[in-house]
Amino acid sequence: MNGATFLQAARGPVLLITLGVLLAIHQNTTWGFEQTFPILIIVFGLMKLLERATSSSDEPPTGAPPPPPMPGQGGLR
Repeated sequence: MNGATFLQAARGPVLLITLGVLLAIHQNTTWGFEQTFPILIIVFGLMKLLERATSSSDEPPTGAPPPPPMPGQGGLR
C-alpha cells in the first residue's frame, strides 16, 4: 500500500475523529460548533494535499477519462 492509498483510506476516520473532537469542544466549552467547523474543511484540504504530494506523478487521477486516441491509431472517424 503506497502513501497516497493509505491517506485515502485514512481520510474518513481522520475526519470522523476531528468531528468528534469539535463536538466535544462544543459541549464542554463556550465555543460553538459554528465557530469551529472550518477546522473540518482545513483537515480535509490537508488530507487531499498530502494525498497528491505522496502519489506518483505517473498515475492518472482516479476517475479521469482516458486520453483521446491519436490520429491514425484507430477510433471513430
